[in-house]
Amino acid sequence: MNQTLKSATQQKFSRALLPRSIKKIIPICCLCLIMNVDNAFAQSKAMRPRTIVTTDGEVDDQDSFMRLLLYSNDFNIEGLVYTSSEWHYKGDGKGTRFISEMPMAKRIYGERTELRWIGTEWMTDLINEYAKIYSNLLKHDKNFPTPQHLKSIIRVGNIDFEGEMDHDTPGSGFIKNILLDYKQRPVYLQMWGGTNTVARALKSIEDTYKHTDKWQTVYKKVSAKAVLYIILDQDATYKKYVAVNWPDVKVIYNSNQFWSFAYFWPRDVPVELQTFLKGRWMAEHIKFNHGPLLARYFLWGDGQKLQADPDHKEGDTVYAKKNYDFLSEGDSPSFLYLVNTGLRSLESPSYGGWGGRFVGDSVHPKLCADGKNVTDYDAYSKKDEVSFAQTRWIDALQNDFAARADWCVKSYKEANHAPIAKLNVAANISGNAGELIKLSGSATDPDGNELTYHWWQYEEAGTYAGKIEIQNAQSRNASFLIPPDAKTHNTIHVILEVKDSGSPPLTRYQRVIVTVR
Repeated sequence: MNQTLKSATQQKFSRALLPRSIKKIIPICCLCLIMNVDNAFAQSKAMRPRTIVTTDGEVDDQDSFMRLLLYSNDFNIEGLVYTSSEWHYKGDGKGTRFISEMPMAKRIYGERTELRWIGTEWMTDLINEYAKIYSNLLKHDKNFPTPQHLKSIIRVGNIDFEGEMDHDTPGSGFIKNILLDYKQRPVYLQMWGGTNTVARALKSIEDTYKHTDKWQTVYKKVSAKAVLYIILDQDATYKKYVAVNWPDVKVIYNSNQFWSFAYFWPRDVPVELQTFLKGRWMAEHIKFNHGPLLARYFLWGDGQKLQADPDHKEGDTVYAKKNYDFLSEGDSPSFLYLVNTGLRSLESPSYGGWGGRFVGDSVHPKLCADGKNVTDYDAYSKKDEVSFAQTRWIDALQNDFAARADWCVKSYKEANHAPIAKLNVAANISGNAGELIKLSGSATDPDGNELTYHWWQYEEAGTYAGKIEIQNAQSRNASFLIPPDAKTHNTIHVILEVKDSGSPPLTRYQRVIVTVR
């Protein structure tokens, strides 16, 4: 993901994948797109979400990768694959010249034989740093994967040029085999760079089976299994190949909400939340005194430099005014979406959670996207904002990251761990307009910290257009009346937010969905 790209995409959202249809976004619930994952399902190690990361190695990809490693106990990472993008490609080593088909990269870089290629060793390098803290991480959760396992699933995908998908690679073959394996659960394919290596895997499956009597079975299996979480269009392979030939593959497309976690976060994050991204906070809670992995974490003005990338200048110490401010993790929403916080976002992208909120497209029913028409009300700016579905979690996300940073160096007793929240009522309730709905929840804290409770309505996630008034919203037991103007089939989403008193304070949730009869 590239800083220049981020500026350009603000000028014209219509460049995004499926441009005309995105304008017709309507709040279609995406329940049919993503298989249900209840709390017990997600908590089981064997049944944690399966995921594959594809990355072009941008500096913010590397920051995302370091956070990914500290959350690798929360999902099953089954592949780590190098890919190219419009901003990074290796070249074929033959001097072949290439011009981007993406307008911004074409204008900036013109004809090239290679572009800002970071190489295919940096993931191994960072995993070696992870290995140094691995034994300490195990004190906090035994489900962290071994460094050996993580190294064993690294593959090189299609990296020669932007959008190159002409031939099979170890990376595309690895993805192909996982999509064809016997396991039926979804595989979440994270696109931190271009879509081309995943597109090549799908093309190889098509080439193998298209003209056989197995094709329909294979097509349905793969389409039911693959879930693409795409951060912007960083090549044209989704639009030109995947959307055309695999229209039943499910897609979560993040074009706006990630900005609050990317290079231009000062524009999108309310001033009241920027403390958690400023240099003093980042230096104290993340960068320093938290072991060798996070010592490598990139911040503004930290003196670090990716030598292979001439455009990586953010670390230059001339940025003294930004010294140690958060730089960018534009790709992190794609795996934060998978963390089981109790928000149930895996059940439907439309529910909203740590990875953003997305609604169904009226023309392409397998596509869930954000965009200019998908906004959350920002209580700080007093306006509907296109990034706030992600921004609203910044304090909880950063405190959670700070706790993981502590896990790198502290004992279990010295560190903080998230509370465990549960509902004492059904997660899905039906009721009539005017009916009293009783809410009840409870929580325990692994560290014995005091807990606070807060019930709130996630208005944008529901289909009821009005507000509800929650009684006793700051207690375990609360209630509200379904408004008399609520219509049949309207949904009301109520979140139980539980926060502990530890340092840093950690938050978990439960969600009640009320459907009007």
